[in-house]
Amino acid sequence: MANINSLNVNGKKVRVDADPQTPLLYVLRDQLNLTGTKYGCGEARCGACTVLVDGQPIRSCVTPVARVGEKQITTIEALEKDGKLNALQDAFLKADALQCGYCTSGMIVSATALLNKNPKPTRDEIVQHMNGNICRCGTYLRILNAIEMAAGTAKEVAE
Repeated sequence: MANINSLNVNGKKVRVDADPQTPLLYVLRDQLNLTGTKYGCGEARCGACTVLVDGQPIRSCVTPVARVGEKQITTIEALEKDGKLNALQDAFLKADALQCGYCTSGMIVSATALLNKNPKPTRDEIVQHMNGNICRCGTYLRILNAIEMAAGTAKEVAE
């Protein structure tokens, strides 16, 4: 099978040279220097490697680059515009929803997919959608608050 020569990443067609079975995560980090997407478990269980493919969250650590083909890949780096954080990223800061920060990009990308599909989710819908994104520091309540803040459904403003 021929190597993959290009991908659509963050709104741009980019040149790559990757064996089709190479995990997308490695191509993003090693060839494109998009290091916001993290390697966590390598088994699609923690969510640190989450990116969007055609708007759907996927675990890039177990997704062969051949599977994404010409689809649009969106990483954490594409969420800010002109140096300004988007509402969800800003809410994560305001809610102090990160401690070590390792899971944060995967959390934000997963939450982005949710808010794109359902702009005003209930707390239960947020919990259900975010199930599978692991925060080893345990900031889950602050993460939930941040997502609710971004959605405009927060009952309390985090200080």
